[in-house]
Amino acid sequence: MANTVSAKKMTRKIAKRTAVNRSRRSRMRTFIRKVEEAIASGNPNEAVAALRAAEPEIMRAAQKGIVHKNTASRKVSRLAQRVKALVA
Repeated sequence: MANTVSAKKMTRKIAKRTAVNRSRRSRMRTFIRKVEEAIASGNPNEAVAALRAAEPEIMRAAQKGIVHKNTASRKVSRLAQRVKALVA
């Protein structure tokens, strides 16, 4: 348990940051899930729309440090690849 004032303050800051990061990660995963559900349903128009909404969310998560930039790019790339296969 934190004893000093500065350590107590850091635990409060960490708790706030953790809550924000958890929310952002959850939001990103929700958008990814929507794309995957659209792909599973077999509706190309819905899948394209979901991907267009998800891509900025994924990249924003990378920008905020929730996921690594390469991880975000990989996720977007693989989703786009699956949507493209569905459309074709």
